[in-house]
Amino acid sequence: MANSTARLGALLLGGAGAALIASGVAAAQPVEARCAAPAPEAGGPSNEHSRYVDANLNPAVIQNGAKPYSLAERMRAYQVPGISVAVIHGGKLEWARGWGLRDTATCAPVTPDTAFQAASISKVATAMIALRLVEQGKLGLDEDINHFLHSWQLPRDPRLAPEGVTLRQLLSHTAGLEVHGFAGYAPGSTLPTPEEVLDGKQPANSGAVRSVQPAGGQWAYSGGGYVLTQLALSDVSGMPFAELAQRELLQPLGMTRSAYAQPPSAAISADLASAHAGGVPIPGKYHVYPELAPAGLWTSATDLARLLIDVQASAAGRAGHRLSPAMARAMLTPVKGNWGLGPALYSNGARRFGHDGLNEGFQTFMAAYVDKGEGVVVLTNGGQGRRLIDEIVRAIATDYGWSDLAAPAVEELRLTRAQLAPAAGRFEGGGLSVVIEVRPDGLFAGTGLPSPERLAALSPTRFRTEVRGIVVEFAPDYSSFDIVEGGPPIKLVRSVPVAPAPRGVP
Repeated sequence: MANSTARLGALLLGGAGAALIASGVAAAQPVEARCAAPAPEAGGPSNEHSRYVDANLNPAVIQNGAKPYSLAERMRAYQVPGISVAVIHGGKLEWARGWGLRDTATCAPVTPDTAFQAASISKVATAMIALRLVEQGKLGLDEDINHFLHSWQLPRDPRLAPEGVTLRQLLSHTAGLEVHGFAGYAPGSTLPTPEEVLDGKQPANSGAVRSVQPAGGQWAYSGGGYVLTQLALSDVSGMPFAELAQRELLQPLGMTRSAYAQPPSAAISADLASAHAGGVPIPGKYHVYPELAPAGLWTSATDLARLLIDVQASAAGRAGHRLSPAMARAMLTPVKGNWGLGPALYSNGARRFGHDGLNEGFQTFMAAYVDKGEGVVVLTNGGQGRRLIDEIVRAIATDYGWSDLAAPAVEELRLTRAQLAPAAGRFEGGGLSVVIEVRPDGLFAGTGLPSPERLAALSPTRFRTEVRGIVVEFAPDYSSFDIVEGGPPIKLVRSVPVAPAPRGVP
């Protein structure tokens, strides 16, 4: 499975990637039947804020005024064994707590320091390392990346990239390169080198990283571009990427529970989350990702909070942090759409930055505000963790008054099949191809993965995804729709009509 939802890759589905992971997995024995509930203190100290999360989770759309769920109920419903949360308030780590189990086979509890796979959150840390080397004069943001590569060269495409691709384009997903994400490898497998990954040669299990769109053109998410960045960083520093990351970022920030180590180091393994699907650990307990820069960071929620706080401090103009104030602001400036140099950027009410991620059996999320010292990190070790993450983030945002992330749950307007029928069809744009179809229980959106997400009606033309709470706004004639999620709207235009599903077909 790809290592990231990539904000757009599963934008409408809010867990479709997880559904793909879980598909074909037999129903698991309930965790509570095998493991005693962890002692309350195992997850760290509780406070009024963590207790609010314990009892106040809601989906994006409330059915018939339903009451909030407890966190324990939602963990069971989504088959997520363990969660780790860290909250930033007033520019500091205010609290961190773990819930549930890091491994249902051993019944070991999650603690605030449990290490999870960060998945595509790895890219933000990679971007910080790259930008530090730019400030040291070892890399250029706007020069052909081949100038800095000694061990391998990106084949020049005279039509799509006549002047090559740049680090700025690689970090912002505007280099026009393919390979969205990576599936990982079973522990003990023969792992490819970065060069083999870039060429798509065995034992690599992904395609070659090559130009498929004009460099500097439209945004197109590329984990492959970050493998190219990884190789450039190693070449110019003369160090393995994992060692460079320790020197330039992880050790200085006190991220002692973090490493680009695949498989994980002994120091991290003492408190390590296992990947789960269907409520049970996957074979081998996790996949290994030699694609370190885009997907290979092991980390804790508290360590990621330290990273976010450091970026916030730099962006606020305070010296003595990993990036200069000017470079931090460049990192948080949109290059195309709502993407900066590493993180996704949002501006619906308040400027914030962050990323999410999906590796096999792990789903992750972090977000922080640019202009105030607030933020949140949520890490999970279950295949449907993204659905739970959204509900946790909404609860925390409601508790702290972060109105743009709180997205209060709304009640649905019930429309007939005849009223929904004009919306059906295939729509394309922004790198997405989305099928909208009418089913007996409403309107659904899918991108070809299992478990398309239901769209709850707010009006005849305005809908909200039932899990993620993303707004979908149709044109009056249903010829197009906009996806609204914090940044500039993403427009998709009708390409092929799709007939409503036959009656009785789920």
